[in-house]
Amino acid sequence: MSTLATTFLVNNPLEQFEIIDFVFILAPILGFTKLSLTNIGFYLILVVVITISMNILSLNNGNVIPSRWAIHSESIYGSILNMVREQIGSANEIYVPLIFTLFNFVLFSNLIGLVPYSFTATSHLILTLSLSTAILIGVTIIGFQRHGLGFFAFFIPAGTPLGLVFLLVAIELISYLARAVSLGVRLGANMIAGHSLLKIISTFTWKMVVAGPVLLLVSVLPLLFLTALAGLEFGIAMLQAYVFTILTCSYLKDAIDLH
Repeated sequence: MSTLATTFLVNNPLEQFEIIDFVFILAPILGFTKLSLTNIGFYLILVVVITISMNILSLNNGNVIPSRWAIHSESIYGSILNMVREQIGSANEIYVPLIFTLFNFVLFSNLIGLVPYSFTATSHLILTLSLSTAILIGVTIIGFQRHGLGFFAFFIPAGTPLGLVFLLVAIELISYLARAVSLGVRLGANMIAGHSLLKIISTFTWKMVVAGPVLLLVSVLPLLFLTALAGLEFGIAMLQAYVFTILTCSYLKDAIDLH
């Protein structure tokens, strides 16, 4: 009985999110300082390399008939361009490169994490919160550049009685700052939850497969569920990239139009 329990023991599903040294050297300076490249750093570099490589492949070398890479890149760019036009306005297409870069970064980070034995950079709140905080700071700077001190009017709803101004400003300010938290936590939490569930189901299914011929037949059901779950996670990876960028567009619109 104890042997069977040991067989179906599922390892900690959060182990896949641990940040560890990928490579490191001990530099003979300042008391042998340890210089290391962690797994999250390596995969962030990998995401940047893949993003740049795919855009280089989509150049098409001046051919009249676009290649598959060119069609793929143009489709994504066209979708981002339409998003910016609908959310921010045609007069603000200057932000298309920013939104395009954000979408590609989040998308490829999410998709790489679906590869077995890889690492999901966007599953770490330190990364997603840093990214969302940087976006909020940038949006705030844009708001002050456009409107000066008039940007503070964003925190005062129209028709507010004078006696409630300070209270509503405090509430609106907290709500505004909470955007950075909600934007980052939404992305990170979705990646953590999905990958943890995949880890649990896949480990459980594998232990059923190797446990014996009887359980091997029974494992067909969790295997089908695992396949469906993997497809769902693929869709969520793309959806979260879209949600992250469309909310960024929404924040930009608020800073530009003050509503």
